[in-house]
Amino acid sequence: MVKIKAFNAIRPKEKLAKYVAELPYDVVTYEEAVEKGKNKYSFIHVDKAEIDLDDNIDVYSDKVYKRAKENLDNMIDSGILIKDKKSCIYIYSETMNGKTQTGIVACFSIDDYLNNNIKKHEYTTKKKEIDRINHVNTCNANTGPIFLTYKDNSELESIINACIQRGNIYSFISDDGIKHECFKIDDENIIRNIINVFYNIKSLYIADGHHRAASAVEVGLKRRNENKKFKGNEEFNYFLGIAFPHNQLNILAYNRVIKDLNGYSYDEFIRRVQENFYINKLPLGTQYKPKEKGEFGMYLNNFWYRLKVKEDVLKDLDIVNNLDVSILQNNILDPILNIKDPRQDERIEFVGEIKGLKELEIKVSEDFDVAFSMYPTSIDEIMEIADNGFVMPPKSTWFEPKLRSGLFIHSLE
Repeated sequence: MVKIKAFNAIRPKEKLAKYVAELPYDVVTYEEAVEKGKNKYSFIHVDKAEIDLDDNIDVYSDKVYKRAKENLDNMIDSGILIKDKKSCIYIYSETMNGKTQTGIVACFSIDDYLNNNIKKHEYTTKKKEIDRINHVNTCNANTGPIFLTYKDNSELESIINACIQRGNIYSFISDDGIKHECFKIDDENIIRNIINVFYNIKSLYIADGHHRAASAVEVGLKRRNENKKFKGNEEFNYFLGIAFPHNQLNILAYNRVIKDLNGYSYDEFIRRVQENFYINKLPLGTQYKPKEKGEFGMYLNNFWYRLKVKEDVLKDLDIVNNLDVSILQNNILDPILNIKDPRQDERIEFVGEIKGLKELEIKVSEDFDVAFSMYPTSIDEIMEIADNGFVMPPKSTWFEPKLRSGLFIHSLE
């Protein structure tokens, strides 16, 4: 059973939505944020407020969080953002390359997160959690939605299809070519029906935004502690999320690049890799994107190689170790390249597939020695791991398109 509620969204004026909507803070570099910040309407001024302060500012400084709050208040006071007078549920649709994902925008209970009705599949790091806790608590709002998914539900699909016939509140194409549409549901009967459908859904899964979710929950618990007589219906008991059916999601690979070969020559490294993988060297200039699970591309010394894991490696693996990201970690990154903890090791970087294989080649030509292209983790693998209470290795998934921040903001009061 999952509990959701309608809310009074703070959102852009219709004609400004395209200019306000921004990529999530954690996929935008400082340099990219500065460029985006040239647009005075961009929500990047809230999500990465350090761009409006001195260049040498500590991004975790209280000044940054206070500036984020000031920028958010200014956007409201100036009329860039408005607040709906009535509690609503919303629909958010994104279309990329002809494929559409359509989700329900609502507030989700922190208790469902704590009780594991909203399931996780990744660990979080404390430093990143604290950053978002300070941001949410200071802004007094969830400024970015949590990307959630549920197993396809025909009843919910019918409600959504009926609601989107009534006309949208936003429709625009962002600079990356993705079409965004948003719809408002203010009919109390329809809202009640949606709430009831979610109440009968057994589980939700966090697809993307584990740090945002964890920090939103921590802020809610903090405020409960400060308000001993809380009743449970206060806004801080909920966080902003968008829930999509699992069969609409598009998961891309999260590729890897490594700084050095741990002292091995090219030939020595290839011999070590051959212990557990079949290797085919491809003609110069031929890139390789894996076509199935158990395959990997490797870019080394100007050439691409196709790697196929040997059958013996796959014997008796559990669901986590059978993931391609685990196979790579356990058979190359750890034993050969000595990368024990990819969360902390500075010799490894992760590159979303959306940036293309050329980005891997560029990185290897500049600062890295070897790159690996991956086959995407499936949504079924994610849900199975979450259902069993396990976690996935870091950077196992890259969801695309990304949800935009700034289209819906949830005030905690």
